Formats: sequence, C-alpha cells, structure tokens
Amino acid sequence: MNAAADRLEFAPPPSAGLVRALVLAIIVHALLLVALTWAVRWKSDASPVTAEAELWSSVPRQAAEPPRPEPTPAPIPMPTLTPPKVAPTPVPPKTADADIALEREKQQRIQKDRQLAAEKLEQAKRRQPLEQAERAEQARKVAQAKQLQAQQQAEKLALDKKKDEQEAKRKEVLKAQEEAKRKDALKAQDDLKRQAALAVQRADNLKRMAALAGSSDAPSPTGIALQSSGPSAGYGSKVSAKVKPNIVFTEDLAGNPTAEVEVRAAPDGTIVGRKLLKSSGNRGWDEAVLKAIDKTEVLPRDTDGRVPSLMVISFRPKD
Repeated sequence: MNAAADRLEFAPPPSAGLVRALVLAIIVHALLLVALTWAVRWKSDASPVTAEAELWSSVPRQAAEPPRPEPTPAPIPMPTLTPPKVAPTPVPPKTADADIALEREKQQRIQKDRQLAAEKLEQAKRRQPLEQAERAEQARKVAQAKQLQAQQQAEKLALDKKKDEQEAKRKEVLKAQEEAKRKDALKAQDDLKRQAALAVQRADNLKRMAALAGSSDAPSPTGIALQSSGPSAGYGSKVSAKVKPNIVFTEDLAGNPTAEVEVRAAPDGTIVGRKLLKSSGNRGWDEAVLKAIDKTEVLPRDTDGRVPSLMVISFRPKD
C-alpha cells in the first residue's frame, strides 16, 4: 500500500487532453473497421460467372438411299456446368482492433491500478485515526503502568521507611526500658543501702533514747560517749509535748498501735523532712501524726541548745 501510494505520488502529472485524444482515436479506428468490413462484403456479394452451351446436329441426310432407320443415338450427356471457383478474398489481419484492445486493456489496467491505489489511500486515511487512537491508548496504558509501578515503589519505600521507624522506635523503647530498669535497679540498691543505714541509725537512736529514758527494754548506758552523743533524758517528752497538741484524731481504736516516724531537722530545729517508717495499721492515725509534725514546723531545742538532725519518734494514741 505504501509503495503504490509513493509511486502515484511521484508519477508525472497526466497530459492535458488525454481523454479527448483517446476518444478521437477510438472514432478513427471504428471508421476504419467499418470501411474494411464494407469492402470485404462488396467483393463477396459479386455475382458468379456462368456459361451456357447449345449443341446443333451438323450431319447431312442422303437423298438417294432409302432411308434406313437410324439407330437411336445414345443421348449425349449434357456437360455439367460448374461455376468457376472464386478465390477467397484474404481477410486482412485485425491489427487495429488488437491495438485498440491492448490499449483499452492497458487503460483499464491503469484505471484499475489507480482505483486500487485510491482505495488503499482512502483505507489508509480511514485507518489513520484508528491507528492514532490505538497508539494513544497504548501510550496511555504504558503511562498508567509506569505510574502504577512508581506508586507501588513509593508505597514500598514508605512501608519500608515506616518499618524502619517502627524498628528504631522499638529499639529506643527497649533501650529506654533497659535504662529505666538499670536506674530502678540502682535506685533499689540505693534505697536498700539507705534503708539499711537508716535502720542502723534508728537502732542506735532507739538504744540512745531507751538508755536516756531509763527504759527496761534496753541495756543501761555504760560509758560517757553514749550519754554525751544523744539527746537529754527529757528531750523525748519535750518533743511529744510539742507535737501531740497538733494531732487531730477522734476515732476509737482497739488497742494502742504505734506509728514510728523518722524526722529530720535543721540545726535551728526547723523540720525539713518526715517519713513514716512503721505504720500503726490505721491509716487515719498515721496521717494524723504526719499532719501534726508538719503543723509543728519547729522542734524544741535540747538542754544543751542543740536539735538532733535525725530522730525516730513513736506515737501511740492512748499515751
């Protein structure tokens, strides 16, 4: 199809007056054919040459002799007259008709080729929008496939990034948990050490207070160092007298439970901290004791003018 279209496209333009010349040539050849046909018929229609012959008897009769019966002569056969043979008129070769037929066939073939080329060109023109639409659709599908592939890659990258972030967060959480556990373990160790130290100090204070108060549960103090390092004998009663008026508790308890409180004081007697070391078993009494210590704010000085920095005080509701 493309080769035929290119051939027609680059063919020389048709000559002007081709149709008119073709019509005149056909008319002249037709007249020539009619003349030849008339000439052949004129010669064949000519009348044939015929000949006629008449026979006469030229033998004379004898008068002297009696006539004798003459034998009946045999009939003379009449000559058969045959028309002369006429030579057939040679038929001239139909060269003009053959040329006309060849020319007509050639023109028909050219016209057919042109028609086929025009049909192919028209079909190509009709197919061109369809081919363009197909190419556009194919390009759209390729672009859509590329876009889908890019979207899938982006989603995969986002998912991988999210997984990496989650893994990093998980590691951070694990690290924070491990750090918290380590800190809790260190804090627990410090608390245990501090509690052990406080327990030792509490035991020493109880021993000193019991020795100073003359308690029968503790051994009597022996030595000047113990008596000079602890508070005086009446300092415990002085602290109790300072704190107990601030205790507000109206419940009736069964028994006489003891709440032990660790109190820290500044050198001038200001209470800087308190902590419940041993609960009495009644939350109301424990809170009443702690609130009374907070309300007291300042502890009284001992006889030597000093205030112990750390002491453990026991409070009973019925004392």
